[in-house]
Amino acid sequence: MPTSNPSDSLRLPPLVLAVLGLLLFVLPYGILRAHSYVTIDDNLDAELNIPYLLVQQGVALDYRPQAVVPPLMDGLPRNALRPGLSVTVGLFALLPPWAAYLVQQALVRLLGLLALHALLRQELLPERRQRRVAAGVALAWALLPLYSMYGLSVMGQPALLLAFLAVRRGAARWWHWLLIAAFPFWTMFVFVGPFVLAALGVLWLHDWWRQRQPNWPFLGALVLLLAVYLVVEWPLFYSLLVARQFVPHRVEFDLAQLTPLGLKAGLRGAVQFFLFGQYHASRFLRVAVLLAVAAAVALAPAGQRAARARQLGGWLLALAALAVFSGFYPQLVAWGQHRLPILGVFNFGRLHFLAPLLWFWLLALALRHLSGRWQAVVVGLQLLIGLGMNPEWLNNLRELTGRPNPHEPNYTAYVAPALFEQVQQAIRQQTGLEPAQYRVASLGLPPAVAQLNNFYTLDSYQNNYPLPYKHRFRPIIAGELAKNDTLRRYFDAWGNRCYLFSSELGKDFRVGAFQRRTVQDFAFDAAAFRQLGGRYVLSAARLATPARSGLRLAGEFGQPGAYWRIWLYEVE
Repeated sequence: MPTSNPSDSLRLPPLVLAVLGLLLFVLPYGILRAHSYVTIDDNLDAELNIPYLLVQQGVALDYRPQAVVPPLMDGLPRNALRPGLSVTVGLFALLPPWAAYLVQQALVRLLGLLALHALLRQELLPERRQRRVAAGVALAWALLPLYSMYGLSVMGQPALLLAFLAVRRGAARWWHWLLIAAFPFWTMFVFVGPFVLAALGVLWLHDWWRQRQPNWPFLGALVLLLAVYLVVEWPLFYSLLVARQFVPHRVEFDLAQLTPLGLKAGLRGAVQFFLFGQYHASRFLRVAVLLAVAAAVALAPAGQRAARARQLGGWLLALAALAVFSGFYPQLVAWGQHRLPILGVFNFGRLHFLAPLLWFWLLALALRHLSGRWQAVVVGLQLLIGLGMNPEWLNNLRELTGRPNPHEPNYTAYVAPALFEQVQQAIRQQTGLEPAQYRVASLGLPPAVAQLNNFYTLDSYQNNYPLPYKHRFRPIIAGELAKNDTLRRYFDAWGNRCYLFSSELGKDFRVGAFQRRTVQDFAFDAAAFRQLGGRYVLSAARLATPARSGLRLAGEFGQPGAYWRIWLYEVE
């Protein structure tokens, strides 16, 4: 009679071990809490402030054409911003910004792990002996560097694909349809919506061509996904397609002034996309996947090697084609946007948001042809790549060990609420004014810092705002733009960062207190600033001669632990 090993009953299932591994990954966030490091560029300086202000101003679900968000750009149209029917906005309604971000980070990664694990177990690694590798790949997926403020735009794609494949086979249950309907509530349409719809549409057409009859349930699932996106993203569709509330500043995008041109630049971009991907969509080195493919082909039996090379090589060719498109797309826009204006307004290059899942699908395809030892090596390498290229995780480890990166402040040091409360209190004592009664702009620090501290700002970092506002703001900084052609192109040909610029600071939008920067000549048009409603400049750099800029020093503020030192200047 066979005897059982007592240790077998104590062994945890691979999926449970993967979840525990993810918990260890997010543990530093739980320990550090508001002192956690949060990705700054295109994230803390552009994303966290939006759901916070939508909730704070009570306009998250106010889609009327006249609704505005007063703290942004002296009243940015509400419908220029992300929708209120979003899990992200709901979290910011329940929690402070830092807590909402950390909870979203944990949930997005956990759901991504479970989604990819379910997809792998159903489609690629269904055998019992493949449970460990499926769990390991799912954990590697959940540890990728990503912008969690985009919700499940990347991490949720496996769940959507799982549901559509079930519909395709005629095996869908109610929860598959629920997954499809839920996807738009926690994703960003402009990043993934058109591309998942297009990819799934191509799959539907392919099946129709092969089977000579359409798959109506699959088409119904596509219609459901689009319909829910129309409901969730109503502010976007309404403002741009129905009411045409405003002309977006994006119509003046001119990538010909910003994009390196030529074959060499395009190939360089293609290689970078192929080997690393794009940072918004998760930037990680693809070497573990390439190793798995090479091993799967090299170790194949002689009679199977050619077929395996064709299968896996076909995936690599498709991914290479996607990388080439992404690498040359900016040049395509630079060449064609004046002939076809939609190329400048809508970024078709975001097709690369599909790339991470495609690479992990290829990884799983290769792994199922490898032995357990090779699987362990490849999955272990991918785990190390994910951790080693994850700046949030690495910076939080430094925070925990007491050796933070001086150029990468944690959330509390960056937002510095105590410091900016000092500034507000000083203004209140000097003038009796509350923040809603005056307007500020920032120099040497992102306006999002002021916005998270409840200031009302004329400047902001926005992907979509009215073109006339850009034209009204430009005279304030025209003197500095005239000094620096790089900054001039940066604003005139792009302009998402509608900032106060200084040619001496360049693109340094994070001037820390320890840098002790002084701007010798600030060509600031105080009259234009005042005409737009501005009264104060919050500067992270000292102005050597503020009077020449039409400003006077109203206070200097510092706070232990704050990343900034603030000079407060008032328009004379």
